[in-house]
Amino acid sequence: MKNLGQSVKEKLVEKYLDKSSSQSLPKSTDINVLLNRVKNDQKNEYKKKLYFSAAASTGLLLFGLIIF
Repeated sequence: MKNLGQSVKEKLVEKYLDKSSSQSLPKSTDINVLLNRVKNDQKNEYKKKLYFSAAASTGLLLFGLIIF
């Protein structure tokens, strides 16, 4: 019975041991990827502002036509 308990304990301990620390690769960042991401974010923001402005203008125009 002790032997069974030891093997279970060893299996549980093995799960939490850090085996991947020796295989860690240095992280690098490509500046072009970051610049493209910023450019895409700016385009998306511009589109959202344009859509919001168009929707607000259309809403005001419809509201004006209904009231007057």
